[in-house]
Amino acid sequence: MANYMITRAHVQDYSEWKTGYDAHEPSRAAAGLTEKHVLQDADDPNVVTLIFEAEDLKRAEEFSKSDDLREAMQKTGVLGKPDMYFLKG
Repeated sequence: MANYMITRAHVQDYSEWKTGYDAHEPSRAAAGLTEKHVLQDADDPNVVTLIFEAEDLKRAEEFSKSDDLREAMQKTGVLGKPDMYFLKG
């Protein structure tokens, strides 16, 4: 069975955020996360939902609390604290 991490966040500007998000991929890979979907809200393109398959939910949770991710979110224009969900398949 697969494990998943789902993140929903508001970003200042999708295009700027996406460039920084893509550059941060090696950190996600090192945490055992594989991107499955990057989705924009139908009514607000600056609300994004990210779906990742997670090799290990504990590692995914640790990554979600890391300084590395916090700094990357600040640099890419994430507004406020995103909602994150950790799911077992």
